Amino acid sequence: MVSRPIVAVNYKVYPSAFGEAALNIARAASQIHESYGDRVRLILVAPLVNASKIASVYHDTFIQHADPVGMGAYTGYTPVEALALEGIAGVMINHSEHKVLYRVMSSLIPKARESGLEVLACADTPGEASGIAYLRPHMIALEPPELIGTGIPVSKARPEVIRGGVEAVSRIDPSILVLAGAGITGRDDAAKAVELGARGVLVASAVMKSGDPYRSIEELVLGVLGA
Repeated sequence: MVSRPIVAVNYKVYPSAFGEAALNIARAASQIHESYGDRVRLILVAPLVNASKIASVYHDTFIQHADPVGMGAYTGYTPVEALALEGIAGVMINHSEHKVLYRVMSSLIPKARESGLEVLACADTPGEASGIAYLRPHMIALEPPELIGTGIPVSKARPEVIRGGVEAVSRIDPSILVLAGAGITGRDDAAKAVELGARGVLVASAVMKSGDPYRSIEELVLGVLGA
């Protein structure tokens, strides 16, 4: 069975990631899911502080980071086992703004799987994506850090990164879905990423800085559908 293409929205910690603005984005996601959910999977990646609140509005919510520790005396850490109890569907790990050691991922990814959570791991390069693929996350997002937040889409500026990453990951485990990130802002950028072999996109500022998040998300959804 071919998986649905994916649009993942990373809240980061923009002002719109908190308070009523954050919930409005979750409500927009819920409305878009009602219209397109049978054809596209929409994921929200929320900050720890309000992830469970966002998850109460929109079901497919991930958290931006977790730690490879168990439940217990670990002040200041976030165990993956706790996420399922809070209604969180998955965890993102190793974003370029929050890099972790390979050994951290090698511990956290199996823990997340055992807890019934999905894992979206981030990689800066096809080579890093290849190494992470051996750990069997569900998804890997390729994001050249120099393009993040620039509005210059990786799908147009660095298409070889997407092609190379898709090929590298597929050689190790073709079931891992590869997403394209960095500079993706609109329908054409998303469509081009899928044409290059990605199964979807990971975006942030295109939605989080938008005056109309519903429309911004819908454009990305139409992009991955139209490719």
